[in-house]
Amino acid sequence: MEHWLEYLGLAGTAFLSATIFPFQSEVVLFGMLMAEHYQIWLLVLAASVGNILGSCVNWFMGRFIARFEGRRWFPVSKDQVAKAESWYHRYGRWTLLLSWMPIIGDPLTIVAGVLREPFPVFLALVVVAKIGRYLAVTALALGWM
Repeated sequence: MEHWLEYLGLAGTAFLSATIFPFQSEVVLFGMLMAEHYQIWLLVLAASVGNILGSCVNWFMGRFIARFEGRRWFPVSKDQVAKAESWYHRYGRWTLLLSWMPIIGDPLTIVAGVLREPFPVFLALVVVAKIGRYLAVTALALGWM
């Protein structure tokens, strides 16, 4: 397959942007779309798969990080955890459809793990959100919208 390293790089950028690292996979996707020598469906697939896998890492981190809550080095206070849990309980699992959003999306996926959202439900909602995100970026970049 031609350009497979570039597709892999896009997937890696999307993976990192779904974690706590500040990466902008949309900018990379946009640039690759503008280059016009990549398969559009492979770009959307690479970005989506990378971003979904990054969110899954967040879910697993949330699932196992709760045991360290209360330790001095723990990066989040008990009040912040309680606030996030309250918000998640109030609006429910459907908030995972917002997991594509900057700033709030990554913490949502971690909170879902902390609160033991069943992984199949988590994955289904995140897949819809992440693929929708990259389809929208692609449509905007190519002037389809």
